Amino acid sequence: MAAGNEWINGYLEAILDAGSKLRGGGQQRGAVSSLPRLEPAPALGLAAEESGAGAGAAYSPTRYFVEEVVRSFDDQALHKTWTKVVAMRNSQERNNRLENLCWRIWNVARQKKQVEWDYSREVARRKLEQELGSREAAEELSEGEKEKDTTSKPDSGAAHPSSETAAPAADQPRSRLARINSDVRLVSDEEEEQSRNRNLYIVLISIHGLVRGENMELGRDSDTGGQVKYVVELARALAATAGVRRVDLLTRQISCPDVDWTYGEPVEMLARLSSCDGDEDGGGESGAYIVRLPCGPRDQYIPKESLWPHIPEFVDRALTHITDVARSLGEQLHAPSDDPAAPPPAPAWPYVIHGHYADAAEVAASLATVLNVPMVMTGHSLGRNKLEQLLKLGRSPRDEVVQGTYKIARRVEAEETGLDTAEMVVTSTKQEIEEQWGLYDGFDVKVERKLRVRQRRGVSCLGRYMPRMAVIPPGMDFSFVDTQDIVDDKGDDLKMLIAGPGKAKKALPGIWSDVLRFFTNPHKPMILALSRPDPKKNVTTLLKAYGESRQLRELANLTLILGNRDDIEDMSGGGGAVLTAVLKLIDCYDLYGQVAYPKHHKQTDVPHIYRLAAKTKGVFINPALVEPFGLTIIEAAAYGLPVVATRNGGPVDILKALHNGLLVDPHDAAGITAALLGLVGDKARWAECRRNGLRNIHRFSWPHHCRLYLSHVAAYCDDNQQQQPLLRLPSSSTAAGSRSGADDSLSDSLRGLSLRISVDASHEPNAADSAAAIMDALRRRPASDKQAPPRGNSASRPMGFAPGTRQSLLVLAVDCYGEDRKPDLERLKEAIDLAMSAAGDGAGGRTGFVLSTGMTIPEAADALRACGIDPAAFDAMVCSSGAEICYPWKELTADEEYAGHVAFRWPGEHVRDAVPRLGKADYGGAQESDLAVDAAASSVHCHAYAASAASKVKKVDSIRQALRMRGFRCNLVYTRACTRLNVVPLSASRPRALRYLSIQWGIELSKVAVLVGESGDTDRERLLPGLHRTVILPGLVARGSEELLRGEDGYAMEDVVAMDSPNIVTLAQGQPAADLLKSI
Repeated sequence: MAAGNEWINGYLEAILDAGSKLRGGGQQRGAVSSLPRLEPAPALGLAAEESGAGAGAAYSPTRYFVEEVVRSFDDQALHKTWTKVVAMRNSQERNNRLENLCWRIWNVARQKKQVEWDYSREVARRKLEQELGSREAAEELSEGEKEKDTTSKPDSGAAHPSSETAAPAADQPRSRLARINSDVRLVSDEEEEQSRNRNLYIVLISIHGLVRGENMELGRDSDTGGQVKYVVELARALAATAGVRRVDLLTRQISCPDVDWTYGEPVEMLARLSSCDGDEDGGGESGAYIVRLPCGPRDQYIPKESLWPHIPEFVDRALTHITDVARSLGEQLHAPSDDPAAPPPAPAWPYVIHGHYADAAEVAASLATVLNVPMVMTGHSLGRNKLEQLLKLGRSPRDEVVQGTYKIARRVEAEETGLDTAEMVVTSTKQEIEEQWGLYDGFDVKVERKLRVRQRRGVSCLGRYMPRMAVIPPGMDFSFVDTQDIVDDKGDDLKMLIAGPGKAKKALPGIWSDVLRFFTNPHKPMILALSRPDPKKNVTTLLKAYGESRQLRELANLTLILGNRDDIEDMSGGGGAVLTAVLKLIDCYDLYGQVAYPKHHKQTDVPHIYRLAAKTKGVFINPALVEPFGLTIIEAAAYGLPVVATRNGGPVDILKALHNGLLVDPHDAAGITAALLGLVGDKARWAECRRNGLRNIHRFSWPHHCRLYLSHVAAYCDDNQQQQPLLRLPSSSTAAGSRSGADDSLSDSLRGLSLRISVDASHEPNAADSAAAIMDALRRRPASDKQAPPRGNSASRPMGFAPGTRQSLLVLAVDCYGEDRKPDLERLKEAIDLAMSAAGDGAGGRTGFVLSTGMTIPEAADALRACGIDPAAFDAMVCSSGAEICYPWKELTADEEYAGHVAFRWPGEHVRDAVPRLGKADYGGAQESDLAVDAAASSVHCHAYAASAASKVKKVDSIRQALRMRGFRCNLVYTRACTRLNVVPLSASRPRALRYLSIQWGIELSKVAVLVGESGDTDRERLLPGLHRTVILPGLVARGSEELLRGEDGYAMEDVVAMDSPNIVTLAQGQPAADLLKSI
């Protein structure tokens, strides 16, 4: 690794020579079971030079294995094997042990190559599908590209809200559409002034890790790193931005003895809005807050990979929190009217919900679709890139480490879900867009550009959608930078330190002494590299470039800050190998007295290290093979250090903005040498780069980041937000009454008491339940006699549908279908009887009933009547897999308000004909007719298809993937025992419909019980988790559809729902449902 592959040969030779103690150790002749298992590791890029000592012809088999196999393994694997056998030497065993060792390595290598081959074929197949989908979408979009709408509209993808209205297509320069703009754009003062009085409420979400405002424990574990620091500083900076009233950073509450008690505090204030100091209205509701919500085990700090099944619980708690804050802010911003008949103040819903990382992106997507507010996401690191890294380690995409430990399939699907919903994806660099997000089904650069063209021309996008990618570099806090110290170029304190520690006029940082003690001549400029000891950081190439250039060694010293270590032998991963290689190279080139490599440093020492390099008129270098962003480059620029950086990744955009350094090929040692000499050896150039960096560094400050962020959000989200009807909320008094259980007024009671009495039942009301009798009489009127509901704007309609006295809900979501794939009436009636009996005395008006099904509204009503049950016995029916809600006590038609709620981003007729073509199986002679449109079961927001057989159609995840590649965003549900596919809007689903009703009616989800069968439709697993209670009724569902949910590469059900949750219980044989529901 260092100077060739002689060290590997040396290891194997040592095994050949391994000795005479094997028999004494009690080992049997020829035993190989004592050899430790060799774990594959990333390629170390071993040089092809011939070995030095010990490369004799007698070891040509060894050389073969080294050259052909071992180059793909980390040195630590062989080193550990060698250390095991070195103490058990027996010359008679040398040939057997070497043979067994080599064959074991060869076998592992063959398996690794097979994995790589299989994965390459899968990648090629998927890439072909992506190209096919992209080409198909682009061709369809190009057909109507010349169409022009009679009225032009502003470009929803404009760079910022002050952009002029888009000109006709012929006037648009093509160069503006030919690439994704990654320039760091300054925001005008006029834009900032326009947003001062907007009173925005912004929600940030970052679930995993240990999040707090002060004394962040960065690096404590893999989940508590740069993302934690970023989101906390972003929340503070946004709260200080003009026009922002409140920022909530939602994270997981952790009450665990293993972590500090502060992580269990429900709320932590990060910043108070300065304009509200002393303002009664602003107290407690303005500024920035960390809001910690319980999620998963209360007494455990669990890694992010184990959080997936607990995400629905977090979503429900976040939904409750956001609803309460929105109502409170609305009442503050809009004073309630004195007129008791006036509607309550409109809630101040979030301006945007921003999810960070895959888990939070899924949370944000769920919240955004329920609340109909814009969503933004930031990936930070992506699952598909992680999968590629694991495959380089020889892991199979389906093995336990990839799916069992890292949950890669679950993570990738969460990221795809985020792309489905997001209006905007924030990236740090252009490279992240094209090389990382370009790997996903939900984003295609070519299709996105086509859609952008059509949006600018005011032409229909044919039901397709792609999120906009916004390059917004992370902000930085430069308050700790001592500007006076930067201006002082004399370096007097450094001279005093070099002259002697006792002569310094002021206390100097201890890290300076730790670094300078390595150098024979500390006066020379310092070349500084700061990174973790990772092969990808390419420190060895830097050392070779330095060691092989006499001119560079004479001109400058080299400082390597490579993390912290006590003993290299104890370091895990590739860190020990990198540091070992560094020490060998230093020895090889005899760089003692010229290279510093301190063992320890604190986070607070990093600014002092930059200052030290700047005072010596040094240079900072980042030679990484690929650098996703390059935060250290910005930090170095803030201290006046010119930089040399890799040309692969984020540094390209950073240096384009700062103009303070040079880009190099990280594989070209000679190029690195030339760049370093060009800066260190040319004082005028060094000074110019220093000035440029200090002058332009404000482009990476938090204020600028926030102004740019809000500008992009306004450009990409405001127009879409105006098209979405926002949720109404019951007044705070009504909601409080529902939660407290206090008696409601008669008018509230008349909106809907118990609705479970059949039209055939006779009932003599007494004085105690006269309100129920009145409502029952109204309900028995023929539908033709009932007054039609008011149409038009939902804001002008009364709350109407919300049963005012409901304090709890029973949701019946048992998917009962018989052998003929029609509703199993006997079991459906049994399930309804169980639900009704479970309500007990709740039937007086406190417990409501909701039917949730994949059937259409007429089908559900006919099934209920066939069971002898009046549909009006239910407060609401969620039908067509969540595409429709009707209130049967009012009318058996789809509610228009809910229809408007789920209509956003619905491709409508554009997707209808594509589903049969994309959904038919690729084998068995399947035809498009095997997935034929079922017009009778279709509706405005549900395309239904009749499936001839489960073996003739693709599974949900495969069809969704194909639709995503073409820009269609939908939910898909197989129902009626695999014989019907419902394609519904992205915002529509049975779980989301339930949360919609919970918000509209002011009923806490903790007071909702959902009854399901042991199997059901493909969306059944999404009905199980959450804050509500779930009761599994065994024996009621004979045939489900879950076999058509996911393929063998998909994630497991336990990654969606925690079946050991106390909120999920199974009704035991013979156990009364009423007793169970009362107990939970």
